[in-house]
Amino acid sequence: MPPSPRLRRPPPVRLPAAFAGIALLVAVLAGCGSGGAASAADGRLPVVATTSQVADFTRAVGGDRVSVTQILRPNVDPHDYEPTPADLDAIGDAKVLVENGVGLESWLDDTVGAAGFDGVRVDASRGVAIRSGTGDEEKGGDPHIWHNPLNVKIMAADIERGLAQADPASAGYFHANRVAYDARLDALDADIRRQIATIPPANRKLVTNHDAFGYYLARYGLTFVGSIIPSFDTAAELSGSNIRNLVDRIRATGTKAVFSESSLPPRTARTIASEAGVRVVAGEDSLYGDTLGPSGSDGATYLQMEEHNTREIVAALR
Repeated sequence: MPPSPRLRRPPPVRLPAAFAGIALLVAVLAGCGSGGAASAADGRLPVVATTSQVADFTRAVGGDRVSVTQILRPNVDPHDYEPTPADLDAIGDAKVLVENGVGLESWLDDTVGAAGFDGVRVDASRGVAIRSGTGDEEKGGDPHIWHNPLNVKIMAADIERGLAQADPASAGYFHANRVAYDARLDALDADIRRQIATIPPANRKLVTNHDAFGYYLARYGLTFVGSIIPSFDTAAELSGSNIRNLVDRIRATGTKAVFSESSLPPRTARTIASEAGVRVVAGEDSLYGDTLGPSGSDGATYLQMEEHNTREIVAALR
């Protein structure tokens, strides 16, 4: 087997103190003008959401009474994001800040401090049972909590409380939206269970780019064989021995496919699948792991993302 490629990424870059001071000045000056990206000039509640997932949940709960600025674009890896001055501007103007939590946004505390944010901060992981991790990088646990729709119900409730705290007059409206969204999440959960049940039990095994689907596997009874990057964090180091061991496990367990992810390069997934003699799911069929897809894609919303992932998993394993 040829030398294995490495997918090591540089660690997140913290905001230097000097830059933070400059960025804060930029945010203050922008606030004196016509308003930043989260301007509430139209009367809507200005909200900043960090990830594509929590932004989608916030739009579902907030409806037309919130203006959501989403920091992370589709297919941008959240693990090692570097905030921009525009992000500080938006956060400084916001009345509500929604984050995924569980350490996914390792860059956020410094950014909030530099932006001078003084609104309602919502940790959408509050109340979610967190899968444990190993090692220093994973001591906070697995942050990919959205891959279980029942967790998303908890996240949506956290968001509802935060929006209602910032805009008590709209509390009833937010609650009605959240209840309606809960019904759609319950329907999604039931449909995923129905589809997974069509996979022969011996074939319910998953290999992915990194360990992002633990909550999905636990909810729907699939077995995690391994990941190309052996970590919750895509910045973890990939070694040749990891790849050789993974190929051996795929062969030994009779795993049917290797699944690439939309926000990560597919090259190593293709190499491993070829070496193990199994199917690779890549390109437009890739799973949405860390991020939603762009508008018009199969992963444009959370509901679409999980429907897409389930279709691809069932098609490859059944």
